[in-house]
Amino acid sequence: MKQIFSMLILILFVTALLTASGCRHKGGGSTNPTSTVAAGSGPVSVTADPSGKYVYVANINDGTVSQYTIGATGALTSMATPTVSAGTSPSCVTSDPSGKYVYVANRAFFGTISQYTIGATGALSSMATPTVSANNWPISVAVDPKGNYAYVANNGFSGTVSQYTIDASGTLTPMAAPTVPAGAYPSSVTVDPSGTHVYVADSGDGTVWQYTIGATGALTSMTTPTVPAGTSPNSVTVDPSGKYAYVANIGSDDVSQYTIGADGALTPMTPATVAAGTNPSSVTVDPSGAYVYVADSTTNGVAQYTIGVAGALTFMTPASVSAGTNPWSVTIDPSGKYVYVANSYSNDVSQYTIGPTGALTPIP
Repeated sequence: MKQIFSMLILILFVTALLTASGCRHKGGGSTNPTSTVAAGSGPVSVTADPSGKYVYVANINDGTVSQYTIGATGALTSMATPTVSAGTSPSCVTSDPSGKYVYVANRAFFGTISQYTIGATGALSSMATPTVSANNWPISVAVDPKGNYAYVANNGFSGTVSQYTIDASGTLTPMAAPTVPAGAYPSSVTVDPSGTHVYVADSGDGTVWQYTIGATGALTSMTTPTVPAGTSPNSVTVDPSGKYAYVANIGSDDVSQYTIGADGALTPMTPATVAAGTNPSSVTVDPSGAYVYVADSTTNGVAQYTIGVAGALTFMTPASVSAGTNPWSVTIDPSGKYVYVANSYSNDVSQYTIGPTGALTPIP
């Protein structure tokens, strides 16, 4: 009973962070003031489109998606129409590999996925079918590298992953089996670069669920369905080579690190974790596979690491840079030149350039 109560408290804590935002640094002190641009209310997810021309931000409090163009120096400028409407509590935004479509997970009890086309200027337009149904509290959405399938982590009491096919117009259609089981509270989903495996971080049971993608896109749990992570894993990503995976554990203030076998199975490295700041909420890898950045939501910074020859992470110098208040999501543009961070309490987006050693510098 005590363990159940402790888990409920942790889940309520993470949920409170998300709701208030609108999907102690142990390695060194935060440095550098940050440059920001305004977003909507409660920005909790940020993504750059594959062309590297546009950035989109999901604002969970006001039900919108902010849209920006990326300038020559990486600085963001709001489009002529600065936001478009989404569903209730949009918590995650992502684009497909072709750069034609954008999908947004709307975190409600009977959740939906908003779907948009990207226009010639980067502005989003709702598709003819503006939304498709998901399960309870969809919180994360990922698209396979070929743009054929989409997967959604449903963070509510259903404990599932929704799975869809993507047609030629970008519209999502639920597969014959619309969901597959996941853990108690799946919080993040990602697809490996080969498009053959899917990984889901589960904040409820402290594991990463691992699946293979079948010929029709349907997911099948691996022989070993889960591997342990830290406390309340909140974000999972795979490096561009497909050799390593990293998980931000919001409850244990660290990042789990794994090698990926030929069959897609994860194996914890030695050491299995590296320190992060307080409540790390999001993790991403740069396109070259050389650097990792983690948004630390309570430290109000971004931890920065280099990736060693065996995939293990090592803090840079400095170990972190300052962000806005409660940074919740971090992404990198496809060129690997710029980093953007959605700050859910200060309602803005921090923007940085990536230096020759991987260290971040705020964009003036």
